Amino acid sequence: MARLFGTDGVRGIANKDLTCDLAYRLGQASAYVLASDVHRPTILVGRDTRISGEMLESALVAGICSVGARAVLVEVLPTPAIAYLTRYYEADAGVVISASHNTVEYNGIKFFDKNGYKLPDCIEDKIEEIVMGGMPEDFEMPVGDGVGRPVRQRNATRRYVDFVKETTGVRLDGLHVVLDCAQGASYEVAPQVFRELGAQVSCYYHEPDGTNINDNCGSTHPSRLCELVRELGADVGFAFDGDADRLIAVDERGRLINGDQVMAMLALYLKEQGRLRQNTLVATVMSNMGLDIAMKKHGVKIEKTKVGDRYVLEKMLADGFNLGGEQSGHVILLDYNTTGDGLVTAVQVISAMVSAKQPLSRLAAVMQMMPQSLYAANVPDSKKYDYDKNEKIAARIAELETKYKDRGRLVIRASGTEPRVRVMIEGPDQREIERDVYSLSKLIERELNRS
Repeated sequence: MARLFGTDGVRGIANKDLTCDLAYRLGQASAYVLASDVHRPTILVGRDTRISGEMLESALVAGICSVGARAVLVEVLPTPAIAYLTRYYEADAGVVISASHNTVEYNGIKFFDKNGYKLPDCIEDKIEEIVMGGMPEDFEMPVGDGVGRPVRQRNATRRYVDFVKETTGVRLDGLHVVLDCAQGASYEVAPQVFRELGAQVSCYYHEPDGTNINDNCGSTHPSRLCELVRELGADVGFAFDGDADRLIAVDERGRLINGDQVMAMLALYLKEQGRLRQNTLVATVMSNMGLDIAMKKHGVKIEKTKVGDRYVLEKMLADGFNLGGEQSGHVILLDYNTTGDGLVTAVQVISAMVSAKQPLSRLAAVMQMMPQSLYAANVPDSKKYDYDKNEKIAARIAELETKYKDRGRLVIRASGTEPRVRVMIEGPDQREIERDVYSLSKLIERELNRS
């Protein structure tokens, strides 16, 4: 059987793959495993704006309370807010109900330990064992006043807004910022932060109705934000995803600034301040080759991990680094938070602009993107790890690896959160790599979708 936990918690189509029964059992198991050393554990629970969130929250909280734990509900807040607030309120664990950048039919449940870090595989395995096999035989379900109860924490939003503001010492008076909140969890806190820092804020996609999260907006669909920045003559634009743990920026000319470019400029910003630990940036194998070239030119070392912000974080914690992330916009600034935080990243980007007295286009020019093409092949979830076992696919991969040797590179990986195989090629000619990416992706779809 496939592992229940993916690279970012448990995720699937709500009410089909991720059912209320599964959410209930995850609540029980997580409360038992994450807080088994205290008498009355406290679990912080937050969610994004999707319609299935309250349904799953009710089931999850019922599971938490059924084993005697206390559930603290902070309602709609970004995922990184839950990581921060778990530490701030000294909870034993934090849980977020969100499917991040996925469309509305999906949802997910992801966990943080008491220190605000995503769980290691070994702890997820313990939770999964209980979810699948039931509570331990020697565990007695509490009754009477031993049953847990949910409470609502009313000032959580205020505390998170203040925390984000405290990560910078600059004022933004005179700057015009355009925000795309993806109809998601940042819809309230993002405009509040930038307005309180003094910026003029134009906010879009900040009216969630439960069904429109990530609907042609946010960090995965930033084209409208580019247009808005140009139309409004704004200084900068920021697009978040549904749970606001990732960020894509737009410069004053309406051009996209992706996660690699954000990391490049922040690496130099921190280095100039003497705050880039061990003069090192942590990125993944999917990062553009232009990032390596730019960092080498400016004397910054790069460490690479496999794809997934959890693996970036593991490397950062193991070796004492404080900046890392992914091209998709997950940027981890460990001086501030324990996970990718789109709002904190946005504040640091605009702080760098103010400190340097330069527009974002100038700061981002430190890195030149190499031609790159990406495509996601849609395949059954059960077969997405089998692409290299198919003879036709393996042969085509070998051909392309030979073709791009010494002049580019090919990266293929199964998505950790979706039924897809992602294909990326970098090379000297954009049209050529787009043709090769598309043909390989379609071959993967044809072969792995065969019955």
